[in-house]
Amino acid sequence: QLSCLVKVVTLHGIPEDLDSYPKDLLLFLSPSDYAATGSCRQYFANIGKANLDVLQRESSQRKQLLLEALKCLKISSTQVNEENAEILGRLVCDLGGEYVRSSGGNLLKRLSQCDSFLPDQEEAIRSVISSGNTTFGPPVAWSAFTLNELSGLIPVFDHSIFQKIPK
Repeated sequence: QLSCLVKVVTLHGIPEDLDSYPKDLLLFLSPSDYAATGSCRQYFANIGKANLDVLQRESSQRKQLLLEALKCLKISSTQVNEENAEILGRLVCDLGGEYVRSSGGNLLKRLSQCDSFLPDQEEAIRSVISSGNTTFGPPVAWSAFTLNELSGLIPVFDHSIFQKIPK
């Protein structure tokens, strides 16, 4: 339905008020289509707020979106800073474990909004959390507020992490 809607909306060119359309619609446009109305950074900031689950997780379209986002944001290594993590929004859910490890805690809050994880992502999340080198600190210093902030990651925690969290 969204794919058809994009064809109708863009029949006479890209509308200037594209930002006022549902964010999910943008999933079916390319950054170059969007370029007439804004920057690629703005496009991916909007994509990051869209429901990515409209596209299958391992689909070529979703992988291409992530590759284009990394290119647009000039992320050439596996390290993603806080600002770029915010722009990527839900696209961080598709970043591999190497990005999670390299970015440390910068991705944790965003990752906690993901519905599911691949095994390498889970392993990387546990590794980063266990290291304690995040803005949340080591699990022994966590409060109820911290657990609330990271609630989406709790299913990934293993016994060694749970043991360290204060009652």
